[in-house]
Amino acid sequence: MLLDTPSLYFRAFHGVPESIKAPDGSPVNAVRGLIDMIATLVRQYAPDQLAATMDADWRPAFRVAAIPTYKAHRVAHGDTEVVPEALVPQIAVIQEVLDALGIARLESPGYEADDVIGTLTAQAGGAVDIVTGDRDLFQLVDDSRPVRVLYTARGIRNLQIADEAFVTAKYGIPGRSYADFATLRGDPSDGLPGVSGVGEKTAAALITRFGSLAGLLDALDAGETDGFPAGSRTRLAAARDYLRVAPAVVEVAKEAPLPDADLTLPSKPRDAEALVALADRWGIDGPLNRLLDALAK
Repeated sequence: MLLDTPSLYFRAFHGVPESIKAPDGSPVNAVRGLIDMIATLVRQYAPDQLAATMDADWRPAFRVAAIPTYKAHRVAHGDTEVVPEALVPQIAVIQEVLDALGIARLESPGYEADDVIGTLTAQAGGAVDIVTGDRDLFQLVDDSRPVRVLYTARGIRNLQIADEAFVTAKYGIPGRSYADFATLRGDPSDGLPGVSGVGEKTAAALITRFGSLAGLLDALDAGETDGFPAGSRTRLAAARDYLRVAPAVVEVAKEAPLPDADLTLPSKPRDAEALVALADRWGIDGPLNRLLDALAK
């Protein structure tokens, strides 16, 4: 099980009242919410291995070089991401808690959590469950292994299981074609422009007809006209430069450098003394006890 940790702690921050405070009055809603999320996941799915992936770089240089608008609307100042003020100090607490528990916490310099997930998925020898609210990771679903996304859009207790059939039903595309589809359609939430005039339905029709973005571009370069919805061929030709660089932005990395790590699900804390100190300091005994109980079982 691979956790898209930033996706989860943002959801926890917005889902748990900010009035939840530590003894000193500091907000701990994201910390408590994330711990309870992990406890729920461990109880329900009992993974053999668990990794909490992190963003070492939320806006990697290689993606910005390809498409300068990538996440540009989320920049606060310099190259800092817009993050709610009350969430910022909680991220460090989350990291300390994960480390004291012994839950593997992985990041890769110059890469996003998505890329760590992509790399770990590529390296995995068996089934993988990816927990995220980010639909970009639908590109990793693969029934043959299987790789699934446990999609949190409806909440951690009402997860949607995204496999190839889910992707096909939702978007009308072959189950493993989400990255190509997203490249054409674009994604305003990531500052990805897509092809002007090509929305979801046209993007789905093109990917279904040509099988992949590469197949579509081959047909375009060969001068084919059949299979292109009205007006789309001209728009695609005009967007050729974008389509050349966009896959490097949309596709998650599969070879991000990662440190050696033991992903075995811990049955007891790695550092019980540190965990007790964190529980007392931040007033998170309840959530931690629930997670420790889930891990022990």
